[in-house]
Amino acid sequence: MNAIGRTELVKRHDWRLRGRAWVLGHDIQHQGGVVPAWIVTGRHMDPAEIIPHLFEETDPGFHTRCRPGDIIVAGRSFGMGPKMNGYIAMKALGLGLVCESMPFLGYRGAIGAGLRVLTDCQGATEECETGDELEVDFDSGMFINHTRGTRREYPPLADSLKEIVALGGNIGWLQQWWAGQQGNGGGNGG
Repeated sequence: MNAIGRTELVKRHDWRLRGRAWVLGHDIQHQGGVVPAWIVTGRHMDPAEIIPHLFEETDPGFHTRCRPGDIIVAGRSFGMGPKMNGYIAMKALGLGLVCESMPFLGYRGAIGAGLRVLTDCQGATEECETGDELEVDFDSGMFINHTRGTRREYPPLADSLKEIVALGGNIGWLQQWWAGQQGNGGGNGG
């Protein structure tokens, strides 16, 4: 895919979500907070297997109450741990994530799963309560709380990561890359 094709892909992607806020606190571990430890240690990657257990130790029954377009708003150090299982479930449910901070490996896992995510959103947990109607544009960083009638601007998703998210994560990006290699007579030449 050439640069023009990538630009169009990113422009066409739906970067805006509108839904209810699900506000979580600070220091939510990936293993034991986002998903139970056995999901991670068992290397479960199928969204159908993970979804019923998403936030089961933090907010039991979450998966039955959330809807596509809903936005998880978390505090500092969200998703500590290098795994992506929970982000796979969030993406499959059509959710977005806005957090005050998250470790690099957690952020990499979220992007690798193709999840729309904003981080470095200082004070985000103070901008809303669970149930507030939010609208977030992950391309521009716009954060609107329609319930409170407030608007904030946060750092948008980095341009260098938008293509990966628009393609659905690492797997989509690799499939697109491989197709381009095959179309160019790719391979290793031998």
